[in-house]
Amino acid sequence: MTDKNSPAPTGADQPEKVNWLAEIKSLALMLLAVLAFHSVVAKPFYIPSISMMPNLLVGDRLVVSKFPYGFNWSSVSFHLLPRGSWRVLGGTPDYGDIVIVVPANREEDLIKRVIARPGDRIAVKDGAVILNGQPVPRVIEPSVQLPEDPELTCDGSPCYTYFENYKVRLPSGRTVYEVPAFRETLPNGASYTVIDHMQQSLDTMDEITVPEGHVFLMGDNRDHSADSRAALWENGLGGPVPLYDIGGRAEFTTFSLNGSESWNPLTWWGALRGDRAWRSLRPVHVAQGK
Repeated sequence: MTDKNSPAPTGADQPEKVNWLAEIKSLALMLLAVLAFHSVVAKPFYIPSISMMPNLLVGDRLVVSKFPYGFNWSSVSFHLLPRGSWRVLGGTPDYGDIVIVVPANREEDLIKRVIARPGDRIAVKDGAVILNGQPVPRVIEPSVQLPEDPELTCDGSPCYTYFENYKVRLPSGRTVYEVPAFRETLPNGASYTVIDHMQQSLDTMDEITVPEGHVFLMGDNRDHSADSRAALWENGLGGPVPLYDIGGRAEFTTFSLNGSESWNPLTWWGALRGDRAWRSLRPVHVAQGK
């Protein structure tokens, strides 16, 4: 029974009503802040293909900075703006930079390396890059060891199908692919490792001149990269790409998963590739001989 002499409930005793409008506004502001950060400062990126091996593996997660070359339609995350040729505070990528590009006939971001800049003449002969009439220095390196990650798939097939002939078992019992590798060094001293293990159509390209406002991009996995050497209908970039289609520069990896993870967070720890966290993606620079 209720005591007739009990005081009536006051406003302080009643539950406070949720201001749903204020909550929605706060959520919208938070989402706008995240979008602005991703569009202006940096965004995460996931490597879904083998085109940049050995320097980037399928499953790598990395950070892309948005400001080094200014801003354009492709800078905006989720491609919320229509395509356009405008640029604000525009800059030009340097030799060896790894950049994010949106192909002219697609909406997804691709990741490639800058090999030639505006005004350069570039050709490819038997897999070797000829830049402004001079072969880009290319020396043989020890074979790179790619991890065997059978759970990783690319377009429905195991990502490393092409390297079965290079599979070896190390004394430790670990299985890897030991693939032939070379070190290229561009005119500014930017130096990086590339894979080139077979003869294929993209190993030869007649000389072209890179137009102003464009750069020529290639993948580090030269035999398995649809890049500026390949036509659009071949899923390539169709030649040099305009700077307004470049959305940022790859800076460093944050972590990498080998494909054995599932939706269950408990499986993520076992899938981590511990040696791939916090790797810089800027090319090493070496002194150039006179």
